[in-house]
This record gives sequence, structure tokens and C-alpha cells, in this order.
Amino acid sequence: MPTYDYQCRNCDHEWELFQSITANPVRKCPECGKLKAKRVIGPGAGIIFKGSGFYQTDYRSDSYKKSAAADKKSQDSSSKPAESKNKSKSESKSTSSPSKSD
Repeated sequence: MPTYDYQCRNCDHEWELFQSITANPVRKCPECGKLKAKRVIGPGAGIIFKGSGFYQTDYRSDSYKKSAAADKKSQDSSSKPAESKNKSKSESKSTSSPSKSD
């Protein structure tokens, strides 16, 4: 339920009232008692973000997180053998060149 701002057109008294959205606006001023109150458009409540930041991925489902972790593991495991193959080829070249000089 929102808080509404009111102002009396007779005595300029201002107040806030916590009421339902479907409730009719109040007409009677609590200060002077005249039926001159009107609802004023207020600034509303601001949104306050605290912390280092909010990201789209902060609230992912558990199933998404599990599949993302599995994908990452499969990518890591597939890239490691390729690196070791390249190392073994370079090592074999370096070991074969000293044997030619002997």
C-alpha cells in the first residue's frame, strides 16, 4: 500500500496518509476540518542499490549454474590435451637436434 501526500487548499496543511490504491482520496483536512484537501503528486520512494553491484547472472537458477560449470570443465579438459601435444612436439624437435650434432 502506498503513502499519499495531501494538502489542504484552505489552510495549506500538508500530511501523508498510508492507504490502499483503490481507496478514495481524503477530502477532510485533519487540521481545519474543511473539505478542501486534495491529493498531491509526491516524489515517491527512490530505489537504493547497496553493494558492489547487481548483475544479470546473480540470480541464475541452480540448473543453469550446474550446466555452466559442466561446460567450463569440458572446455578446460579439451584445451589441456592440445597444449600438451604442442609441448611434446616442440620437445621432440629440441631433443632430435642435439643428436644430429653428435
